[in-house]
Amino acid sequence: MMSLATRGLAFSLAIALLVICARISEALVTIENGLKTMVYLSPKITQHPGSVSNKFYYDVEFPKGHIAIKSFNAEVVDEAGDPVSLQETYLHHWVALRYYYRKGVKNVKYNANLGFQQADFILAGNDGICDHGLPQFFGLGSETRKTSTDIPDPYGIEVGNPLKVPSGYEERWMFNIHAIDTRGAVDAMGCTECRCDLYNVTVDKYGRPLEPNYVGGLYCCYDGTQCKVKNGIESVERNLYLKYTVKWVDWSDSIVPVKVYIFDVTDTWQHTGIHDCHIEYDIEQSTTGVATNDFTSTRSSRGVLPIDGDVVYGVAHQHSGGIGSTLYGEDGRVICASKPIYGQGNSAGDEAGYIVGMSTCYPKPGSVRIVKGEALTLESNYSSEKSHTGVMGLFYILVADASLNLNKQIHEESKVPIFFWGFAVFGLAICAAVLVAYRRKKQHEDGYLSIAT
Repeated sequence: MMSLATRGLAFSLAIALLVICARISEALVTIENGLKTMVYLSPKITQHPGSVSNKFYYDVEFPKGHIAIKSFNAEVVDEAGDPVSLQETYLHHWVALRYYYRKGVKNVKYNANLGFQQADFILAGNDGICDHGLPQFFGLGSETRKTSTDIPDPYGIEVGNPLKVPSGYEERWMFNIHAIDTRGAVDAMGCTECRCDLYNVTVDKYGRPLEPNYVGGLYCCYDGTQCKVKNGIESVERNLYLKYTVKWVDWSDSIVPVKVYIFDVTDTWQHTGIHDCHIEYDIEQSTTGVATNDFTSTRSSRGVLPIDGDVVYGVAHQHSGGIGSTLYGEDGRVICASKPIYGQGNSAGDEAGYIVGMSTCYPKPGSVRIVKGEALTLESNYSSEKSHTGVMGLFYILVADASLNLNKQIHEESKVPIFFWGFAVFGLAICAAVLVAYRRKKQHEDGYLSIAT
């Protein structure tokens, strides 16, 4: 017979295994008025003071089937599931990307260096407008906790359509998560801005020498780099996770599909005719701001939309120092203005000095139309009271293609018989009862609670 010590060890190992399985397994679905919700955890992100994790995680958990995404939210949490302050771990960015992977090929999972040019891998990006880079469908940074991502009815982002998956492939999702641990940092904000001198970096992640005038940005804070910390700081390692919540509905003809477009203020199109998006840029400290009482640094770019469409959502992405972005139509009308929300305290979601949210735009359906080929202007404003490196000026919009002629579909009243709704409500009640019973059974058998809300 096993000794008490052996039994205790076995029990502890079993509990640990259950916790691991709970973190990487599919959560139970919550359903409310047809809206389905799942809460997931990413693979663990291991960090110590000053460390940088900037990895790609392939084949992450994501709802299956032909669906319409209604929102996608995320935040960094610790092993207890508690939100982690930006003052300890700065979420530079997270992006969710869709791709197609050849069936029957060895399953590539986490932390892989697959790249985007492999024969077994097809990146299925958004609708533009950059010719390279920024292919994500969803993504934010430090502002993720207080930025709305809800997509209003009757709109949705269509994914999982089997007719759009190349023959011999299957649809999957991946994350790129860039997190910087600033515990004990000599200059926490400098670490978040990826200043090269704080990282003691002179080459990029491929070993190529940096340009002499490159003083900070993504090329200096790649995966595995280390930002300078104070002397005597103990290197305490911990595991974090990106907790992400996906809401969706099953696809139907009543849903109006929207396309995802991302504009970048570093886009060179207006000068070169090519949408070459550099993604990041620097802000120089103003030498005239005191005299003029103006510390605003403005950068702009132009781009065109390839379709006629109605804007149903808009939001900007900026880094610390940002004071707002605006997307203008060719006639100067404001399509969407998005401003940062800065924290005022020390708690997670309200960190002083950090952008903890961005305001969003939800135009009345059909009220903001963009014409195909219309030249749009993106303007990004930052404070130049001090210099900033590696800042971004992105703008996300969701557009309903006007060529689909869906106005009738949007406004047509439902003709579903009343008795059908009675059956539907009865069916939902039964499903709810089964789900509750299943949860209780799982809690009793597995010894842990689901993280679904």
